[in-house]
Amino acid sequence: MTYQFPKANAEAIVKGISRAVYAPVEKDGLTSFERYEAGMNLALDTIPTDKSMKDVFFPQWENLMHFRVEGKTIELTEEERCHQDFVIFGARACDIQAVKVLDKVFLADPVDSYYASRREHCTLVALACDKPEDSCFCKNFGADPASPDADVTLYPVGDDYYVQTNTEKGEALVKEWNLDKAEEGPVEWLKGEIGKKYEELPFAHLNLKGFDGEHLKEKFDSPKWKKLSMACLGCGSCTFACPTCQCYDIRDYDTGNGVQRYRCWDSCMYSDFTLMAAGTPRPHQLERYRQRFMHKLVYFPANNDGMYSCVGCGRCIKKCPMHLHIVKVIKALGEEESK
Repeated sequence: MTYQFPKANAEAIVKGISRAVYAPVEKDGLTSFERYEAGMNLALDTIPTDKSMKDVFFPQWENLMHFRVEGKTIELTEEERCHQDFVIFGARACDIQAVKVLDKVFLADPVDSYYASRREHCTLVALACDKPEDSCFCKNFGADPASPDADVTLYPVGDDYYVQTNTEKGEALVKEWNLDKAEEGPVEWLKGEIGKKYEELPFAHLNLKGFDGEHLKEKFDSPKWKKLSMACLGCGSCTFACPTCQCYDIRDYDTGNGVQRYRCWDSCMYSDFTLMAAGTPRPHQLERYRQRFMHKLVYFPANNDGMYSCVGCGRCIKKCPMHLHIVKVIKALGEEESK
């Protein structure tokens, strides 16, 4: 079903939603998905946000459980899972594709119950991307910027948003908005225009031939890794900006009244990542750099029916201080296949 409302009413729509809403907001020059409150600066036109919506489902840090010791008795209290419905409003196709990647990790057996409960209670409202950045290349990795795969999709046409409901959850949410029905013509026109814009982007047609499990050894042994990784600082900016990186550490903290166990994001680019008593399996930055991109482009698709764990959002292109992003890796190693 297709509906319509003026763009000027977007904030009123968000405010009127009867459950918690996470939306892109601008603060101190940066945009991220935050729990919306009146007075926040909605940034629905930002493509992409500086921080993705990943940490709505997989927070940068979260408490897991608390241990309290009294004599010989240990009392364990687990943190509550998400049990209230909420809405993510204004997600883009790349970030929705990223959630599909995270689903492959956290919903596989054994299921991560913290992540699963958030996914179950979420209704996703997406925005079609009519003004892509030059750094966008999501179509290479299965995302459709013209038709994001969400419960509800908003299409910006002129001064209006056209609304399409794609699931029962989406239809139930949109019913709360009391919108007028609309024709599908403007939506189809916009989809065509978006397709044309993405064809003209600098990274619209990357060569992904050979980035699969069948060519693992050739990619792993490529001599180009040395030159590619030489300037890497190991700062982790790429992993913390990435909407699909899912590495984390679990730590215990002495509260003085027991022990709090929590988990927090980690990065394969750090020298102490997976550090063991005998040392680390990747002692050099070249090996850590290679691990990151081999996982995105080779290991993950080899184990997940061809799905890459890059979604082409372009955040690493913007955030890497040394410009050592994934497109450079694809181009450098892709040249080997074109010869």
